[in-house]
Amino acid sequence: MDDLFLSLEHELAVFLRRARASSGEMAREVHPDLEPSAYGLLVRLADAGEQRATELACYFGVGKATISRQLRALDDLGLVAREKDPADGRAVLVRLTDEGLARFTRVRSARRDRYARRLAAWDRGEIAELARLLHRLNDEQEQDAEPSGEAAESGRETAEG
Repeated sequence: MDDLFLSLEHELAVFLRRARASSGEMAREVHPDLEPSAYGLLVRLADAGEQRATELACYFGVGKATISRQLRALDDLGLVAREKDPADGRAVLVRLTDEGLARFTRVRSARRDRYARRLAAWDRGEIAELARLLHRLNDEQEQDAEPSGEAAESGRETAEG
């Protein structure tokens, strides 16, 4: 492997490590008892709206037991609510509560403000190019992850928030 790819691997590893740490910080800002791994559920529910637990499990590629445990914790914290699906009384829809949405929105807005400050010295063309290249990388990774080779219809995770 040449130095170019080794350098890319290193920079991506640093970026991902910082993103995980940032997710943990944001989770604590939403609620001190919120597990960092559950923060992504808030992101998904804020972006996609109410969903069934099975849809969330599929989106994140985890088992139903994992999603159920995280949703129970979010429910106990008052951040999500579960209600019967009017289209199928056997199913349950999960949504953010007003409190959950308010807390999440406050934290997401603060994070976006931090990004804007960090990148204030960058040329807008550089920011656009970075966004374009990350989008391309994400699309290619999604295609590789799909059994059929097609990109997922459900969208992608937004770097946790």
